[in-house]
This record gives sequence, C-alpha cells and structure tokens, in this order.
Amino acid sequence: MFDTLEADIVVMQEAKIQRKDLQDDMVLIPGWDVYFSLPKHKKGYSGVAIYTRSSKCAPIRAEEGITGILCPPNSSTSFRDLPEGQQIGGYPKLGQLSGEVDEATLDSEGRCVILEFPAFVLIGVYSPATRDESRDEFRHAFIEAMDVRVRNLVAMGKQVILTGDLNIIRSELDTAGLVEQLRKEEVSLDDFFSSPSRRFLNQILFGGRVVGGRDDGREEPVLWDLCREFHPTRTGMYTCWDTRKNCRPGNFGSRIDYVLCSSGIKDWFVDSNIQEGLLGSDHCPVYATMSDTVQHNGTTIPISDLMNPEGMFKNGERQREWTIKDALPTSAKLIPEFSNRRSIKDMFFRKPKAAAKPTTTTATASIQASPSLTTITSTAPEQDSSAQGDPISSQPSSQLTAPPSSNSTLASPQKPPPKRPAAASPSKRPQKKGKVTLPKEPSKTGTSASQGTLKSFFKPKTPVPSPSQESTGANDIVSTTVNISTTSTQLPAEPAPEAPSLVPPPKDSIESSTKESPLTAIPTDDKVFDPIENKASWSKLLGKRVVPKCEHGEDCVSRITKKPGVNCGRSFFMCARPTGPSGKKEDGTTEFCCKTFIWSSEWKPGSTASSSG
Repeated sequence: MFDTLEADIVVMQEAKIQRKDLQDDMVLIPGWDVYFSLPKHKKGYSGVAIYTRSSKCAPIRAEEGITGILCPPNSSTSFRDLPEGQQIGGYPKLGQLSGEVDEATLDSEGRCVILEFPAFVLIGVYSPATRDESRDEFRHAFIEAMDVRVRNLVAMGKQVILTGDLNIIRSELDTAGLVEQLRKEEVSLDDFFSSPSRRFLNQILFGGRVVGGRDDGREEPVLWDLCREFHPTRTGMYTCWDTRKNCRPGNFGSRIDYVLCSSGIKDWFVDSNIQEGLLGSDHCPVYATMSDTVQHNGTTIPISDLMNPEGMFKNGERQREWTIKDALPTSAKLIPEFSNRRSIKDMFFRKPKAAAKPTTTTATASIQASPSLTTITSTAPEQDSSAQGDPISSQPSSQLTAPPSSNSTLASPQKPPPKRPAAASPSKRPQKKGKVTLPKEPSKTGTSASQGTLKSFFKPKTPVPSPSQESTGANDIVSTTVNISTTSTQLPAEPAPEAPSLVPPPKDSIESSTKESPLTAIPTDDKVFDPIENKASWSKLLGKRVVPKCEHGEDCVSRITKKPGVNCGRSFFMCARPTGPSGKKEDGTTEFCCKTFIWSSEWKPGSTASSSG
C-alpha cells in the first residue's frame, strides 16, 4: 500500500481496532514508524494512525488526543502538564471550551494524533459524523476543541497542518445534488451553511462562506484549503460516496476529507489533489506535495532539514541513520508486544553483516547455519548500519550474542566436537520442561516395545544406525548445531514404534475371531428412504427466494428503509445498478439505476415488477 501511495507521511482514519488487535504487519513495517490513537472503550470504532517514512522524516514530539488531557505511555502526567520543552503546546485554556463534554471523554474515542516536526505541527483527526441528534453535543464539543487547539498553535507562532476526515461539507461545490435536495426540504443555502460544524470550517478557512457575523474567538481565518487552492472551480471533486447505494461509479458523493495548512507554509506546496481512482474504501485519498527546497527565515534550504531532528540531516545530506532510539514514547514500536522485534519479511530481505571469509569447508558450513539459528532462538542479529527503521539495529554490540554451542563450534572449525552421550549436560540457557519418557518393558509375547500409532502405518520404519555407520566431518557440525538451537537438553532416545505387520493372519484365526464376536442383526424399517424426495422437500422449504426483476431485466437487490417515519425499517426491492450523477432514478438508461421500487411485503413471485411508493 505504501509503495502505491508513494508518500512519506500517511494519515489514516477509521482504523476500527483496539490495541489488542494490533498485528505485526500494522506496526513492524520496515522503514516506517507509526503512531496510533485508538478507542479506549468502544470496539471496532473510530481510530487514527499516522505512518512516517523514517528515511525521509522523523517527528520530535508526538501526542494522542486533541485536548492534551491524556498521558504518555507509562506515565501519570498528562501531555499538557509535561515540562515546557516536552510539550507541543496550544492546549485549550480555561474558559475557551464550553464544557458540555469533559475533555477526557472527548479524547476517549481515538480521534486525534498530533506530531510535531521542526517545520510544523501535523494534526490528524477523524471528526464525528452527523448520524443523529444524540451525538450532536459530542460532535460540537470536539469541533470546538479542534478549533481552539489550531488557533492557539498558530498564535504561538507555529505552523499547522490539519488533515483527515472532518465529515463537513464546505460549500455547494463539495456535494452532489445539494441544491435540489434543499429545495425539496425547503431549506435555504444560508440556513444549511449556518450549522455549527459548517460555520467552524468556513470561519477557520481563508475564503470560507461565513453567514452573518463571525463568532467570538474566530474573528480571523488561519488555514488554507489546499485542494481548492489548486482547483478553485473544479466540480465533482468528491472524496466520499455512499457504498450501500453504489454511488461511486456515478460520482454522486461529497468532499469531506481535507488537507489544510497555515499561511506560513502555504507556498511550500506544489500540488494537492484527490486520488479518486484508488479503491478499497468508501473514501479516496487526498494528498498534498511539498517542494524539495523551501523558503525558511529568508533562506532556501532542503525540506529534509526541517522534517527531522537536529543533526540527522544537514544541507539535504543524511548525517546519521534513524534508529529505534529516535522513536518517541508514543510510537507503536515501543509497545511491549512489539519492542525489540522485527517483521518476518525483514528477516528475509535484510542482508546480514559481512563475515570473514572461511578457510575450510567445515567452517563454511558452520557459519551458514549460524544466522538462521540466531533467528530461531530470538537472539538479536548483528548490527547493520544500512538498514533503516529496524528496532534491532540499535542494539549494542555487547548484547549481540549467539547460542553458546554455536560459538564453540566456530572456535575450532576443523575439529568436530565429540558425540554427546545419551544424557546431555545441562546448558546455561533457560530450559523448557519436557516430559521424560520412561522405558517400557518388553511384552511377554515378544512383540514391539511400544504400541503402534496411526502415523506408523504411513511412515517407514526408521533403522537404528550402528556405531560403525556413524560419520564425522562438516555434516556432523551442522547437524549438531541445529540440534542445539532447537532444544538445549537431549532426552534418552525412545525406540521408534514398530509398524504393524501387513501380512494377513491365517484363515483359522479369522474364523475363530468371527465366532467369538458374532455380528448383531440390524433392524430394518418397512419405509424406504427416498433421497430424491427428501432433497425436493428441503429445497422447497429452504430454496433461494425469488426476487423481482428491474426494468433492465436483472435481479433486484433488497434494501432497508433508514429514513425516519412510518416506513422506517421496512425492506424493499430496487435496481442493483449504481446511482447516476444526478442522484435520481432514471428511465431508459442502460448504465445507472432505474425506477423499479417494490415493497418486500407486497412482492409475490410470478407478479410483474412495478414502481410503488
């Protein structure tokens, strides 16, 4: 995905996971660092993540939440109570928020991640959507906190980028069929854009449509809408579509995802647009591209110098590599489940440090076996300065230890170690408790030492090598090393189960066995089971429901009414084709949805499809 986007910073919304759901492929991505804000209580809800490419940029501070009330990991001090040098700043002051919803509740749903780079503060948000009136209070309180935080940061002299799913329509250009919809509902455009959320967006943006006077504390705009700056009159530039109605093919949607920036860095951007052709969600990505060199304090400098901690880049040249020591406390790579680990893919693609050229064949075999053993036993690999974004690469060399047995093997490659006795000496490494198998006494009948298992029918009997067949050399060293890596203590070998004989017994024994256990007669029923009749009866009962055909002669799809009223919850049939650009059902079209509409309760198989309301 990151290769497809070709981005250095990726902001995601609606992760819809909790911390326990995080997996390796979400966190341990080679060359990337990641910061999450996940819901504290609700499952499968909300969630924001920001990924940063470690080779291009690295934040100097990171926070979770919009108000600063939350605490860093393993700390009881909130972000806004940290020492001034560790704060991002701009926290809401006393009296700036209405207090309708307490700050801890606002930041409990995983809706905001804030990263600070030397050049600017990046705020990734997922604003609450307009679902019903029960969430209006929370929605307005979150938008109010977002407005206050952005304005406070700009007042401090910091540059700000606000990006994400704001769930707000800015103007009539940003949604399809708005004028017609408002005409039906008898609502004017001024009334529509006077809602609290739309007033916030238009008052914080330069060129916003503000109806009436400005609100207190919002006297001046502070952000620019980058997509509109590069495409001021473009229509149909939508970022979200209703997938239940299949509105994306007809581009009947809205623009509710934005990249907004403050005035000081507006000229740094050379392009901003949407990627409507990138599928996989009901939203499409929005992007903004910065120039490689920017004007900062009257001088032209590479952007990389302003996107990394001091000393990492100078004049656009990298001075040192990013290591896990540069990860901030809120980085997901420092979560205990993922700390000091790396992804499985990285194990195969990362090149090990070049070793000294072996002098003998025996030494070569041992060295080749050692790296895989180190991986299996979870020992830190050798440090590689060419790898980036790998937590293992920052481990000190004194901690890079291989298994003790491997060291002894490599120390004297031309002298193979003597064979171990049956009971191996205890190792210094922590041992796993294993079940000791007691030797079984041979049976009186002289059969095999242990009872045969089902596997023994399919496995050939393993011959026990005689002492004269034992060999020495390079192969012995490799096999000895592998045994040491997988288990540290060898138990006495248990004799392999003998496969049961496949020679048929004598006929007399079969007859005597049959006489001793005669078969019991199975009672029969007079009624004969007819499988064809049984299948027909079940098919009639559980058969596929016949659905009506639309005007195109295709099967209709079933939907449920969501509009409040007497019909709310009723199911109906309609055309399965996507909604057209007008947002209406059309007659005589071969591409978009026709006017077929049938209530499920009124449909009877065999009747003709018709439109009804």
